[in-house]
Amino acid sequence: MRALSTAAAALLAALFGQSAAAGCYVVYGPDKDIVYRAPEPPVDMSRQIHETLPLVAPGGTLVFSPDDFGCELTINKLPLASAASAPGGMRPARADRG
Repeated sequence: MRALSTAAAALLAALFGQSAAAGCYVVYGPDKDIVYRAPEPPVDMSRQIHETLPLVAPGGTLVFSPDDFGCELTINKLPLASAASAPGGMRPARADRG
């Protein structure tokens, strides 16, 4: 009987664990202005955020919440978002952070 209850608990944890996703992602720039807000993550969430966020928002902070309140108006001022639309697909030069 104990094995059955343990298996049921594991199944419930797996079901609820998969549904735990953020509803809104907000990236604040170094000046605390919002540079990104959308229901989709701005970075690959399968990797560590400290590895991926500095590539798109140097000095930025990522905040995510389970609700999507305020996320209906998308904001995207990330450097790589503008680079993708640059002529020839070339990324603009980035300034040194020194």
